[in-house]
Amino acid sequence: MRKRCLIIGASGAIGLATTVKLVEDGWAVACHYRSNEQVIYRLRDQVPSEQWLGAYQGDLSHPEGIQAFLDGMDEEWDALVFCGGQAWTGLFQDMSVADMDQLYYLHVQSTWRITQQALPAMISNKKGHIVVVSSVFGEEGASTEVVYSSVKGAQLSFVKGLAKEVAPSGIRVNAVTPGWIQSEMNAHLSDEEAQMLAEEIPVGRAGQPAEVSGAIRFLMSEEASYITGQTIKVNGGWT
Repeated sequence: MRKRCLIIGASGAIGLATTVKLVEDGWAVACHYRSNEQVIYRLRDQVPSEQWLGAYQGDLSHPEGIQAFLDGMDEEWDALVFCGGQAWTGLFQDMSVADMDQLYYLHVQSTWRITQQALPAMISNKKGHIVVVSSVFGEEGASTEVVYSSVKGAQLSFVKGLAKEVAPSGIRVNAVTPGWIQSEMNAHLSDEEAQMLAEEIPVGRAGQPAEVSGAIRFLMSEEASYITGQTIKVNGGWT
C-alpha cells in the first residue's frame, strides 16, 4: 500500500515542486489549494492515477474556512507537508487587526488543527512525518514583515514542541526555512530590489522551489530517520 501524504498549499511554487518530488518517490498525494484551481488540474494530469488521492479546496485564513476544510479532510495520513502561506508587507503600526488575524489563522491555527486531526491515526500506526515550511524571517525577523515573522517563528516553536511529544510514537516533525526563493510570493520585487537581495546572499542568487522541496524530500526519507525537531535552512548562506 502506498504511503499517503497531504500537501497544504500544493498550488504554490514550493508546494508544486514538493508534490512532484514525492510522487517520484512513490508517495500517493492529496493536494490542498485555496484558489489556484487550474494549477491543481494541470498537476493532476502529471500524477499517475494510482498516486492521485484528490484535491481539497479551502481558505485557511479564517476559522470557518479551517473548520470546513477539516470536515472534508480524510483523517489517516502517513505525512503532512505545510507549504501554504502568504506575507503582508508594510509598517507594523499600519496593519489592521483583520490582517493580523488572517496571517495567524493561515500560518498557525490551521497548522495546529490539521495536525491535531491527523495525529491519532499516525500515533495508532506508530509512524508519520510532518514537515512545516517556515521562513528565514521566522528565525531572524524582518522589518516591515513583523507579524509574518511572528507567525513563522510560532511554526518553528510548534515543530520543536510537537517533535518531543510524538517521537515515542514514531512520528518525526521538522521544519524547512527558505530564504529568498524565486516564487509568486516574491514576484513583486523590482529588478533593483532583487539585485540588492542577491548581493546580500553569499551564493549571489535567489533559490529555486526545487531546492526547498529537495530538503523536504530528505526529511521524509529513511536517510533522515534520526532527525526530528530540527530546522533545515535553505537560504544560500543568507544568515
